[in-house]
Amino acid sequence: MKLVIQGKNIEITDSIHEYVNQKIEKAVNHFQQLTTEVDVHLSVAKNPRINPKQTAEVTIYANGTVIRAQESSENLYASIDLVADKIARQLRKYKEKRQSKVSKAKTVEVIQSQPVVENLIGDRQPELPNEVVRTKYFAMPPMTVEEALEQLQFIDHDFYMFSNSATGEINVIYKRYHHGGYGLIQPRPNNNGNGNNGKLANSIDEAAGLKST
Repeated sequence: MKLVIQGKNIEITDSIHEYVNQKIEKAVNHFQQLTTEVDVHLSVAKNPRINPKQTAEVTIYANGTVIRAQESSENLYASIDLVADKIARQLRKYKEKRQSKVSKAKTVEVIQSQPVVENLIGDRQPELPNEVVRTKYFAMPPMTVEEALEQLQFIDHDFYMFSNSATGEINVIYKRYHHGGYGLIQPRPNNNGNGNNGKLANSIDEAAGLKST
């Protein structure tokens, strides 16, 4: 198993490296055959308004599936303990799903598309962050909506971007906090070239729990 440890605003000392290695190795001990690489990102927030300040994030690559967990607290070692426990639960859930697929055919409920409202944002103008603070790159193999939904449940995020194998387009599946269930964002041709950005901004707001549709 390949273990990569990175830090932001913190020095990865030998003691921190040893503690991470010990906790993560214990968490994935029963899932070694599924795990190809483990990335650990430790960070300390310098902004005094951010609380809790010390964060541990773990990303596991398991046979083409990405499993992710993140925890924050006032103590880095406590954050590592919490994220190790969470990632172990995620791996156990992933293994159970794999075994279930092998043992029997699984019935998948297809997400029903909702009618598109033409004017989602009214007079509100979408706002973006002043600057990009972090960039991530990841493989995007084609998958179905059902596979993307399953992937979303493993990454500890509110949304998941994927390449739809049926259309070849980039889609986003996200959790609907106010009404429950999941939503699916798909590109739609627009002759005048305007309007889609507003709809996308509104859907991302909903995924973040800021607005309901």
